[in-house]
Order: sequence, then C-alpha cells, then structure tokens
Amino acid sequence: MVFERIKAALSAQFDVEPEKITRDTDVMADLGADSLDLVELIMTLEDEYGINVTDESVYEHKTVGAITDFIESLLK
Repeated sequence: MVFERIKAALSAQFDVEPEKITRDTDVMADLGADSLDLVELIMTLEDEYGINVTDESVYEHKTVGAITDFIESLLK
C-alpha cells in the first residue's frame, strides 16, 4: 500500500512515530520538511516504485494523502 510506504519513509526520515502520520499530515508544516527533505522523499519513492516524479509535482501536493493519491495515479 502506497500510504503505508510513504508513512514508513517519513517516519524514518523525521524520527516520528508512524501512528502520528495521517493522510492529513502536512509534510512541511507538521513534519518540518524543507526542500532537501522533499527531494529525499522523491528519491525514495522513485526507487521504491520505479517512477519519475518532478520536484514541482511534489511541491504541489502538501499532505501525505495528496502525495499518496498522486503516486497511486502514476502507478495506474
């Protein structure tokens, strides 16, 4: 499941309990991610799913749920 994988990646990256990450979690506002953190997340997702994600598209999707939906749309 894409959401669980993103949640695990963010949990490890930001040292946050996975249970505290929901679909409504804002990656920048709630987790304190900066642009380098987002690039790291992009690289993790690209490696995991064999996809290409532009930096701009990740900046457009701010919540974990929006990122999940975006990645799932790329996988279809």
